[in-house]
Amino acid sequence: MQTRVAGVGREVVIGLDLPTVLIGERINPTGKKRLAESLRAGDLSVVREEALAQVAAGADILDVNVGATGVDEAEMLPRAVEAVASVVDVPLCLDSRNAKALAAALAVCPGRPIINSVTGEESSLDEILPLAKQYGVPVIGLCLDDAGISQEAGPRVEAALKIAERAAAAGIPREDLIIDALTLTLGAKQRAGVITLDVVRQVKAALGVNQTQGASNISHGLPNRPVLTGAYLAMAIEAGLTCPCVDVAQVRLAVLSADMVLGRDEYAMRFIAAFREMSK
Repeated sequence: MQTRVAGVGREVVIGLDLPTVLIGERINPTGKKRLAESLRAGDLSVVREEALAQVAAGADILDVNVGATGVDEAEMLPRAVEAVASVVDVPLCLDSRNAKALAAALAVCPGRPIINSVTGEESSLDEILPLAKQYGVPVIGLCLDDAGISQEAGPRVEAALKIAERAAAAGIPREDLIIDALTLTLGAKQRAGVITLDVVRQVKAALGVNQTQGASNISHGLPNRPVLTGAYLAMAIEAGLTCPCVDVAQVRLAVLSADMVLGRDEYAMRFIAAFREMSK
């Protein structure tokens, strides 16, 4: 099961038996005052700065999210997409639940981006899946439905199956569906990690699709977050996670280490190259 995406000049292939693909998460104003203020002012310099920094740190794909108070997503998301595409060549992940914003961004985005995201909610399925079909692009399905995010594995798996069924009915190929099992913080629920890993394994067994997660959520509110997030990522990658959305500079070596242990890095060449680059 391989999902192919492309940017201005680079194609990325995501697959269960391939090296883990890193989606850079930092173009997201949540918790980032400077970025949020710049977006409200219509200034895209911080967006371009973050794009360049993440690709330099090893990001394969960039998530682009402009959702902040006082920002018109339908107006700003396509502008941000154009700004990012003007400075980096990697594929983009268009991050919004606003169908109008996604449609506007898809109309100007070069290559073959990812839509992030659709949920199991009826309104989301009705609005977002037709966009994925119209533009022929992959879509991320979040494991939640009209009842919200379940604290248990079963309902999340059911939401994934529902999204897969509806995507197939809409004519979206299975390889163009990426599932997000949803990562919740260990600081609030002791078994949050175990439950999400269970979802990942069940989705892999039932659907065989590629999977993403906002993996840093696992360590929210806790000390030494990169170490905790890295430990979780290693387990999630073994379970079936193929393209996590992360702060690449913080966890790249942890992900490369997991790939090496799983036999996806011949003679440790990727790990050694990254280590040398980061040690300069």
